[in-house]
Amino acid sequence: MSIKKRVFGKMPDGNEVYEFTLTNKNNASVVIITYGGALVSINLPDKNGNFADVICGYDTLEEYIKGDQNQGALIGRYANRIGKGKFTLNGKEYSLALNNGNNHLHGGIIGYNRRLWDAKESSENGKDILELSVFSPDGEEGYPGNLTLKVTYSFDDNNILALDYEATTDKDTVCNFTNHSYFNFGGYQGDDIKNHTARFAAEQITETDSELIPTGNFIDVKGTKYDFLTEKNIEGEYDDNFVLGGDGTVLKFACEVRDTVSGRGCEVYTTQPGIQLYTGNFMDGGIPFKGGVPSRKHHAFCLETQLFPDSPNHPNFTNSVLKPGEVYKSRTEYRFFAK
Repeated sequence: MSIKKRVFGKMPDGNEVYEFTLTNKNNASVVIITYGGALVSINLPDKNGNFADVICGYDTLEEYIKGDQNQGALIGRYANRIGKGKFTLNGKEYSLALNNGNNHLHGGIIGYNRRLWDAKESSENGKDILELSVFSPDGEEGYPGNLTLKVTYSFDDNNILALDYEATTDKDTVCNFTNHSYFNFGGYQGDDIKNHTARFAAEQITETDSELIPTGNFIDVKGTKYDFLTEKNIEGEYDDNFVLGGDGTVLKFACEVRDTVSGRGCEVYTTQPGIQLYTGNFMDGGIPFKGGVPSRKHHAFCLETQLFPDSPNHPNFTNSVLKPGEVYKSRTEYRFFAK
């Protein structure tokens, strides 16, 4: 295995954005750029050995800069929503940027999805490794503390894409990180996600209000539209956090999603206590995807492993506070298959 590197484009200030391609012995590949740490392509075989790119994204850097759907990007300082853009930590109220109506979403106006990441490439035990890092200064988007985040992408010969997150801070802060790739296992150039089925290891979701902000309550999924305890088609709209549980240290099965036509799919394993299923409800035909494919509602879905949304405002939710001297760590694996 070896990583191929090339220039993907130039930022308005002249800084170069690099593209890295990780390819395994099966000729499956993963492509990542340093703008937003974004996954721009994942090429996988179907049950007959035919390859297709299974994530949406754009052809050019300019489109990534203009885009507003966080295509493939790494998300922080806090993934998902924080109600009213406010939280209290150590008796002090912090006000964050409001970029989702009256609320804060995915890190704010200039989240990590719009930052240029530093990159270091390597190989180990037969797999390609790309380490990306970003520095977030005290006060950025309203968050306290200088925070350094490192995200390591690795891709092996078993078609397992792993993301390892590691962060430190010099002041008490809140944080929550994820990847925001839009998947369509039939191939992003094809139909919508109507042929996809899913199974989630979640008996509850976090209840939300009309603005998708958690109420602090939980809903039992059994017998509801959120009941994916046994495999069923993904029908309707979802933008919901499924409760996986755990203490944040043990890698566990979260979900399996597959396209019943091509046979492509993945199992997601994570140390995170939650995973957001988002079915592209707000894709509105704006910037076309690669190759001019229209951006359509329900054309793809996201599987965002995470702490619970709005956790800083709910003592009964997951702990999102990171303190000096501590190291935030989480791992998510996408175990791709065709069957």
